[in-house]
Amino acid sequence: MVGVVFAFIIIISIYGSANYYIARKTYQWLRLVFPNIKPKLYTGIYIFIASSIILAFLPLPSGIKSVLGWISAYWMGVFAYLLLFILMANLILFIGSLLKLIPKPMPRSIHLYAGLAVFLLTTSIVSYGIYNATQIKHVSYDIQMEGDRLPEDINMVLISDLHLGAVNSEKRLESIVENINLLEPEIVTIAGDLFNDDYNAIKNPEKAIELLKNIKTKYGVYVSLGNHDGGDTFDEMVRFLEKSNITLLNDEHVIIDDKFILVGRVDPSPIGGFGGLQRKDIMEILTSINDIDLPIIVMDHTPSKLELYEDKIDLLLAGHTHRGQLFPGSLITNAIFEVDYGHYQKNATSPHVIVSSGVGTWGMPMRVGTNNEIVSINLRR
Repeated sequence: MVGVVFAFIIIISIYGSANYYIARKTYQWLRLVFPNIKPKLYTGIYIFIASSIILAFLPLPSGIKSVLGWISAYWMGVFAYLLLFILMANLILFIGSLLKLIPKPMPRSIHLYAGLAVFLLTTSIVSYGIYNATQIKHVSYDIQMEGDRLPEDINMVLISDLHLGAVNSEKRLESIVENINLLEPEIVTIAGDLFNDDYNAIKNPEKAIELLKNIKTKYGVYVSLGNHDGGDTFDEMVRFLEKSNITLLNDEHVIIDDKFILVGRVDPSPIGGFGGLQRKDIMEILTSINDIDLPIIVMDHTPSKLELYEDKIDLLLAGHTHRGQLFPGSLITNAIFEVDYGHYQKNATSPHVIVSSGVGTWGMPMRVGTNNEIVSINLRR
């Protein structure tokens, strides 16, 4: 508990310091254009917006929490790019001064143009990110299965990270279902994070259920648990899946029409827990199906510790990374994970791995340098 409190204090301190830096610089630039701007009014508005991310976690009426959640979601994207571009502007000005390309003292006009560039870049990138998050892309992979164990070709769809309950998540759901059905999949797999921590954050669960029930497949829709699919409302989430005709696999397997075996893993790092469910050892799961000579496909939300599956399965389906969601976040996920996006196979005897960037957004309802996507996987015999 002490460690958690200490980590929270560190995070708040860093966030607060970054916001002080942004607020100070933006105020200085705004004064160049609006010399009569009132500092107390500016400070009050800035503090309210910046602290909305913390206020949204307080036990407030649902309507107020929803508004605060909306403000904080958009603010985090604006905050990220304001900080990035302010740092870049200051670095350029510093280098320019060092090389004597900019006179000292620095002219007011250069300060003005630097601030204007920061605001224009931030506005442009954030606006693009908001628009791009409304688009759904389609990517496709052909996977050649080893040996003759797959009786026939299979057309599968993979999605992950819907984050139902997040800002704008339900607006995309109808389009997601329509796009899935256009692909005419024989089976749909959802590799975790269908929810966004709190079932009650879904504004219209009954409509969402009806939309998900409209997914058309030959063999059904299957889901595994992601780290955001738990918490105090876990039981409600499970009932939602049942009503949506989506089969939840908790470290369990099913044999799909004597063609292949599908396994769904419990995520190792649930936020708030899975109602007592604990992740099993992969060997415990595979031991019960080792005598069945069919390809093994595993849904495991977080693509970490891939060595656990070496020589044991044929295909791993994952999500979680969002491919960083906002550039340069992809540089971070690429450094953290052995594979943070796309199709990967370490060597000829290793399983194929497909990591989706997700079909929804977490936190900021924006996509920069990444896409919301639906993945087609053509399994070839």
